[in-house]
Amino acid sequence: MIIMHKDATQEEINHVIAEVQKLGFKADVSRGESITIIGVIGDERNIPFHQLSILPGVKETRMIETPYKLISREYNADHATNRIIHAGEVEIGGKTPVYIAGPCAIESKAQLFRIAEEVKKAGAHILRGGIFKPRSSAHSFQGLGAQGDSEAREALTWLRDAGRMFEMPTITEIRGETKVELIAEYVDILQIGARNMYDQDLLGVVARQGKPVLYKRHFGASVEEFLSFSEYLAVEGNKDIILCERGVLPTGKGKSFTRYTLDLAAVPAIQEETYLPVIVDPSHATGRRDLVYSMSCSAMAAGASGLAIEVHYNPAESWVDAAQAITADELKNIIDTCNRLHALAVENRKKAFNKPGR
Repeated sequence: MIIMHKDATQEEINHVIAEVQKLGFKADVSRGESITIIGVIGDERNIPFHQLSILPGVKETRMIETPYKLISREYNADHATNRIIHAGEVEIGGKTPVYIAGPCAIESKAQLFRIAEEVKKAGAHILRGGIFKPRSSAHSFQGLGAQGDSEAREALTWLRDAGRMFEMPTITEIRGETKVELIAEYVDILQIGARNMYDQDLLGVVARQGKPVLYKRHFGASVEEFLSFSEYLAVEGNKDIILCERGVLPTGKGKSFTRYTLDLAAVPAIQEETYLPVIVDPSHATGRRDLVYSMSCSAMAAGASGLAIEVHYNPAESWVDAAQAITADELKNIIDTCNRLHALAVENRKKAFNKPGR
């Protein structure tokens, strides 16, 4: 990164950016109240640090050691400031937690609109609904979108209209590159699921849509891998990235009582590394509706910026992941409790960050 002097002029900043681009690199600018940092994007082995360090207005050049440079706190000009992402009127990463709720899979227009109304009353802010469903079995329901483009567009229209009717931004998962532009026409937030976390080409196409991206951690990925691959979104100029912890594969022998192991320690660990908001998906992590409440509360205590929860008016009849869906009444109980826990967690987090040496 190239750190500019506090009194560097805009002309000097523009000159540095032009020089970076002339050398064949991309330039990313992070502006704070008192400092401007220019990130150099490209093969770091070929960056001429000395040449850049003597340009007018440059205070110093410094290598960021982490592989996730653009989303690191070190690179952020306002080091302690978190990024707030806007989806409609909703702020993600702000002072209050955000709740994403809805059916795992959209089954019909009536089903979606009923659930949308119920989760809105329960206190949810963002409406989710699966249209293209990545499934472990080729013989499982793949979502209405898998039935054809006309069916996909119809389901996307339902999702958009339900969001508008109940005043909630919408989100759905993208399963492949060919559907990115279609989905981006209709929804406010694009989701990249755990199975596609490593798909670099998909990440680039999604990032270039210019919409917020909810990015889920793969169940076999380390935290460093998760953040490193998030960088593929940031290098495209899109830093509206919502990181989502949704559980990792369990280790050891014997029966596993949950679908995955929810790595809640990753939430505060990631928050120390990056300025991006982190939410938790207790539904996919546990695979059990009876554990969603406890893990939701635990996520808030860990400092999560929000939750993504699957809701159905009759969970037993849900076409996908019936075992982990909860009712809207249960969602309301979770939201009421988690709002109180979040306020307490934020206060404790401030104290932790203000400790000597932070």
